[in-house]
Amino acid sequence: MTRGRWIVYALVSLFLVAGVAYYWAPWQTTEQTPGGKGKKGKKGKKGGPNTSDPVPILAVTAKVADVPDYLDGVGTAKALNTVTVRPQVDGKLISVSFSEGQDVPKGFVLAKIDPATYQAMYDQAVAKKAQDEAMLANAKLDLERYIRLAATNAVNKQQVDTTRALVAQLEAQVKADQAAIDNARTILSYTDIVAPIAGRTGIRMVDEGNIVHASDANGIVIITQLKPISVMFNLPQQELPKLNRGLAEGPLPIDALGPDGTVVDKGKVLVIDNQVDQTTGTVKLKAEFPNANLQLWPGQFANVRLLIETLYQIVVVPTAAIQRGPTGTFVYVVQSGNTVTVRPVTVRLQDDQQAAVQEGLSAGEIVVTSGFGRLREGERVVIDDSQGQVDPGTKGKGKGGKGRRIPPPSD
Repeated sequence: MTRGRWIVYALVSLFLVAGVAYYWAPWQTTEQTPGGKGKKGKKGKKGGPNTSDPVPILAVTAKVADVPDYLDGVGTAKALNTVTVRPQVDGKLISVSFSEGQDVPKGFVLAKIDPATYQAMYDQAVAKKAQDEAMLANAKLDLERYIRLAATNAVNKQQVDTTRALVAQLEAQVKADQAAIDNARTILSYTDIVAPIAGRTGIRMVDEGNIVHASDANGIVIITQLKPISVMFNLPQQELPKLNRGLAEGPLPIDALGPDGTVVDKGKVLVIDNQVDQTTGTVKLKAEFPNANLQLWPGQFANVRLLIETLYQIVVVPTAAIQRGPTGTFVYVVQSGNTVTVRPVTVRLQDDQQAAVQEGLSAGEIVVTSGFGRLREGERVVIDDSQGQVDPGTKGKGKGGKGRRIPPPSD
């Protein structure tokens, strides 16, 4: 074999050895022995984490609290009563005695129409009655005379009967005159335009000096009753069983919320509509609020929170602790020895802050709220409780990882 062939064989062998070394190198790992020297480990990524170390987590202690069950909705405030004040007779508006935006009592004189024509009609009706009463009195006297004369056969009975009929006719005429007086008095009273309800006046639509008519569509002013006020809102039809059960026990308390979520007024639900809107699948409810501070205004959108019931002394945990899997909801419970176990639970209520657990968990047990990525059944953990969310005596030893802390449920 020539020297050139030996050189070729040597180069090929060198490349093969280098290729094998390159192939196996990324799959080798080194772990430190207690003496500081490295030794060959099992297959894995170079420099990977040591799985024997405990997993750092955040955890809280399950507590017992009273949890209210609320239904939230968006409604529209509506005046309990709204009246468009219109004139009932035609005439010239001689005075306007209210200010725009004024709170007026029921019966307050808002404006006055010139009463001269209607006063004359009333006086005429009164005079007509007086005239007929005088004729009636004279007819009654004639009847008495004819009755005495008829007893002596001085006049015939026909004269007596005719006079008696005249008396009855005049009595009916007097009654008609009284009805005409009452009608004229009523029409005359319409010249004073009064508030039919107590409430707040809006913007005046007619100025003093204008001729107004009973057929005017706009009227003079609109009065709305602001105290109390009603709110109309819708809820899904699936909530009807809860609503009917609650309303059967009495009026349901309801809160009106401001833009920042604070309660601006407290009221009660008066009625549930007698049918479901098939286009939206919702049912309409009407609530009433005292509105003492005028926080609600007709036409305003308002967030409402309806209290259906209160769950007394139920186990609560942060919502972050509730996990979901193929079999339903579960939590990771920290056991003695700082290991975790998977515990199926039944959640009764849940919101953005906390969850009420009906079954599967007891007060005082520690549940994991963060660090789920590496957890499995029996995994060793270490609890970071730098802010005291775990009861003393149940904390894990060692240093844990830092992370976003979930606030504990409020009692």
